[in-house]
Amino acid sequence: MSFSSMNIAEIQAGLRAGEFSAREIADSSLERIERVDAQVNAFLEVTADAAREAASAVDAAIAAGTFDELGPLAGVPVAFKDNMNQLGTHTTCSSRMLENYVSPYTATCVQRVLDAGGLPLGKLNMDEFAFGSSTETSAFGTTKNPWDLQRVPGGSSGGSAAAVAAGMACVTLGSDTGGSIRQPGSFCGVVAVKPTYGVVSRYGVVAFGSSLDQVGPFARNVRDAALTLNALSGRDPLDCTSQECAIDFTANLDQGVQGMRIGIVPAFMQAQGLTSEVRSAIEAAAAKLEAAGATLVEVELPNAAAAMSAYYVLGPCEAFSNLSRFDSVRYGYRDPGHHDLGSQYEASRAKGFGPEARRRIMLGSYLLSSGVYDKYYYPAQQVRTLITQDYTRAFEQVDCILAPVSPRTAFKFGEVSDPTTMYLSDIFTISINIAGNGGMNMPIGLGEDTGLPVGAQLIAPAFHDANMLRVASALESIYGPAPVAPAFAEEEGGR
Repeated sequence: MSFSSMNIAEIQAGLRAGEFSAREIADSSLERIERVDAQVNAFLEVTADAAREAASAVDAAIAAGTFDELGPLAGVPVAFKDNMNQLGTHTTCSSRMLENYVSPYTATCVQRVLDAGGLPLGKLNMDEFAFGSSTETSAFGTTKNPWDLQRVPGGSSGGSAAAVAAGMACVTLGSDTGGSIRQPGSFCGVVAVKPTYGVVSRYGVVAFGSSLDQVGPFARNVRDAALTLNALSGRDPLDCTSQECAIDFTANLDQGVQGMRIGIVPAFMQAQGLTSEVRSAIEAAAAKLEAAGATLVEVELPNAAAAMSAYYVLGPCEAFSNLSRFDSVRYGYRDPGHHDLGSQYEASRAKGFGPEARRRIMLGSYLLSSGVYDKYYYPAQQVRTLITQDYTRAFEQVDCILAPVSPRTAFKFGEVSDPTTMYLSDIFTISINIAGNGGMNMPIGLGEDTGLPVGAQLIAPAFHDANMLRVASALESIYGPAPVAPAFAEEEGGR
């Protein structure tokens, strides 16, 4: 078995047994990235020296007999979405605005992965400033879906999903504002978790929508994702929204779903645009859970239909505020040849930001303007409260909700060019960010029409993310762990 398809348990068992060293893992992973990534374009920067340095620390711990004192990711190849600061690396957010920016510090989520013994391979491609659902808005080229290089990997964390699906990393981190972890996880056929808002610190993650953003892991099996959450979660004094979270996310993975109540939302299953292959796959997964001992319960989310409208008020407003810091004065792209601050500011932002970023900045500026603010922003916040209350009521009846992640499987590059149609890719995921609940993608096989990965979305009550991981583990026992995409698995020729 090659390192590219190993899970965390296999890697660490091999290290303990002396079958290979952490340095071998790092070197093999870096060689695979060099060989494979020309096809996928998942990596924007490879941190070979940092990976080898971390590997040397793991090997030293093994030699000293202290390997078990390292964290849950000891010796595991990891990589980070390029909106997460890591000291000494470029953090570009896939934008010309930050093309030459080098991080002077490390984000808490990145540091916790490093403290847990992860081997940092590099920074991953994304939609510019996380604005998109296909990774087509990146200023540094699109990332390809390893299952079909003519199709998008999803977004905005497309590079994070593709790196795991192509076997270039065991675990990656992404961020999710309206579905940006779960949707690419579904398109690329990997486990992808957006925990409850506040479970993971956002300090050092370049913000899109501060009340919506959350960091989470991609992996090829549920246990690896849960182990990564163990490393990531918990209170951070540098992020006032982070919460204490003293839980072992792996504790109930083997309990099965006997006696659990699984919610089904009829409005989601009857939504316009939901393809028949996705609907049938979700229905089949529900039937398998019922056969495994769960009880299916229909629940209503009466205000979920308004989630898209609320999100595209709240998101652009917060994005407009957050992106105002890129003013060409302190850091970021500065257009040359200007003799007054106003023209420099305007030209730098016009050229530094791509079309989708400019679109959202202009929308946010309009929505927060005098005379418009009261008409849109306040009602959107009221809708947010109603959606949150809907989920609270639903979770009085069920332990977890099963729903689609995306209306369809991965689409071809250029196939969805209308912004509004693109936004509908997140129709099933947005309400979870608005309410702050945990949600994840669990691969449930291939679509009967396209032959591409289909994902089931599992939604948990706030700070009960273990519920959805337990259900995901039960589904994994039926469907199996996520494989490396076939075209890339065929390339494996040993370590």
